[in-house]
Amino acid sequence: MDESKPSEPDLKSILPEAFGEREKDRPTPADEPNSLLVNDDLIEMMRRTVDQLDNSDISRGDLKILSRSLRELRYAFKVFGPYQRRRKVTIFGSARTKPDHPAYIQAEAFAKRMAQHGWMVITGAGGGIMEAGHRGAGRELSMGLNIMLPFEQSANPVIDGDPKLVTLKYFFTRKLMFVKECSAVVCYPGGFGTLDETFEVLTLLQTGKQTLVPMVLVDEPGGTYWKNVERFFSQQLLGDKWISPEDVHLYKVTDNNDEAIREVLQFYRVYHSMRYVDDALVMRLTSRLPPEKIDKLNADFSDILVSGSIEQVGMLPDEAGEPELAELPRLKLHFNRRNLGRLRQLIDAVNLP
Repeated sequence: MDESKPSEPDLKSILPEAFGEREKDRPTPADEPNSLLVNDDLIEMMRRTVDQLDNSDISRGDLKILSRSLRELRYAFKVFGPYQRRRKVTIFGSARTKPDHPAYIQAEAFAKRMAQHGWMVITGAGGGIMEAGHRGAGRELSMGLNIMLPFEQSANPVIDGDPKLVTLKYFFTRKLMFVKECSAVVCYPGGFGTLDETFEVLTLLQTGKQTLVPMVLVDEPGGTYWKNVERFFSQQLLGDKWISPEDVHLYKVTDNNDEAIREVLQFYRVYHSMRYVDDALVMRLTSRLPPEKIDKLNADFSDILVSGSIEQVGMLPDEAGEPELAELPRLKLHFNRRNLGRLRQLIDAVNLP
């Protein structure tokens, strides 16, 4: 892997920067120089874990998996590090989609317009929809997570050789980076791999393992790929009560780029980001809400609170490690951590004019 340090593009983001749920003590560039000391305990814990491997009967093959995974993630974190403060959309879709296919044209146009809004685009760096996303965004605003396969795939010409390209051996480390680094997920039609990525993100959103982000399933104009998947969700999963009615709010199906872009941007109209502080969910906002709106939120969403009410507050002491967010107002609530579809509805209500 190329260890050259990636440089930050000389661009100004049009939309607010992305901040997802983070470790409470994670240092930021704005912290004091000695703030890296707060990570010493985690580094020491990792060393102890490695030392314990000496006294175990773990196989060499398993050790190779551990070693490669750690090295892959370390390098990926390094590459993505300078871009943590930028909004990024992850685009999934088939590597087999040809440039003249309506879905390719749709994906390229979507990525181009998102780039015009200041967003970066992450794809799997291959051909088809992945290449379309990078062509639309352009090399400067593209990031790639390529996968080593025995029969394919080389990086597409847009991202090939770029320092913002990471090549990974394992799908699980690749999928971790896809969702860890993005502020939205947009899926175009594809095969087993696309469905795997789509269902994994849905599972992470539904279980609260992924901070809520807008997820849009985009058909080609007039297409039925995702419409048929949505019909399956409705008839089989919802009909047989394998999912809850509110889970359908975790995603949106459309065949229209305008609607897809609106779904992504509207999500961040007032809502900014969230994190947990002890047992409270803290939701950062770009502007304060009037008291009557807070009252309505409490009336409409009391069912997802384990105690207390939704309060509008300032920065909490435990958020001191993120001074760049200090001025943002917050909503503080004791969320039950179960009804993620309802939490998404709460965010939608916050964003309403």
